[in-house]
Amino acid sequence: MNDILQRFLFEHTPIRGEVVRLDTAWQEVLSRRDYPPVVRARLGEMMAACLLLSATLKFKGAVTMQLQGDGPINLMVVEATAWRTVRGMAQWQGEVVAADLQAQFGSGRLTITIDAGSGERYQGVVALEGHSLADAIDAYLERSEQLPTRMWLAADSRYAAGLLLQKLPGTEQDADAWGRVQALGATVAAEELLTLQAREIIHRLFHEEDVRLFDAEPVSFHCSCSRERVAGMLHNLGESEVQDILHSEGVIEVTCEFCNQRYHFDAVDAGQLFVPSAPDMGTTRH
Repeated sequence: MNDILQRFLFEHTPIRGEVVRLDTAWQEVLSRRDYPPVVRARLGEMMAACLLLSATLKFKGAVTMQLQGDGPINLMVVEATAWRTVRGMAQWQGEVVAADLQAQFGSGRLTITIDAGSGERYQGVVALEGHSLADAIDAYLERSEQLPTRMWLAADSRYAAGLLLQKLPGTEQDADAWGRVQALGATVAAEELLTLQAREIIHRLFHEEDVRLFDAEPVSFHCSCSRERVAGMLHNLGESEVQDILHSEGVIEVTCEFCNQRYHFDAVDAGQLFVPSAPDMGTTRH
């Protein structure tokens, strides 16, 4: 029960909450690349945040969260799906210090893309602001979704975890509930998020509130890359571009940034990509 998302609801008031805790799924990401401690911490926080956000939406698709900047960490991307799968990666250069968000990412922007899975796609972009990743996401959600939201995030070499509280539209029987619940949430320590089970965190923070717990949902690492997707990407580059790469490199090798899976395409494979009647593009394996 270490890789779970636990949703809960405050009775008689329009406030919901979620706790996510990643163990094996987080280790799957870390096993694929050796991240410096600060980069690792931000990536783990972002994975927890993306899962928390995906669980607030009623759809069968995916949420992609992307941070881009001109600082030492120049790119971070996480994808979470409605099936509670997650993947993530980061790119950095030089030394990344344990300072605030601006020192790590520089002048950056936060992009959140929602793919509803039925051809509908929504995207929001905001300037990166706040001292922490949680601050930046809270500001984005309040501005774009107009839903007051608070997140608390933590990650280390073993676990990644997070807590979300969100005020929903509706009539409040208890006018002080949102302020009180936020204050209780703010008492959670990073160590508690990383070491305690989700139900224990909820009980410690909100044992004096009337809380309804839903069934815990398992979370896992999954990468959606495939040879067919890479073949489609190469096809979109165009035959001339693909042939130029083959001429200079002899073979095309594409490595997935998320899972390090490598896909090889030689001249025969490349030729199949541009045959109109080919029923199965890029299925030759090496």
